Amino acid sequence: MAEKNNKEEKKPGFLSGLKRSVSDLRGELKKVVWPSKSQVINNTGIVLAMVILSSVVIGVFDLVLNTMRNILMGV
Repeated sequence: MAEKNNKEEKKPGFLSGLKRSVSDLRGELKKVVWPSKSQVINNTGIVLAMVILSSVVIGVFDLVLNTMRNILMGV
């Protein structure tokens, strides 16, 4: 008999689950603190500077290793 009661309980439908997900999403988006324009510009500048610095360091490292390889190989 207990098995029959479990089968009679229905799971929430797809649309009700979707409505709940959308409602939860809206609630979470209200909690988001969006950065100001000046913060976005500042952070973008920092990211660009770090990308440029990283590429220069990797380029110099590659140049040094390539030169050492050419010297050792006698090219």
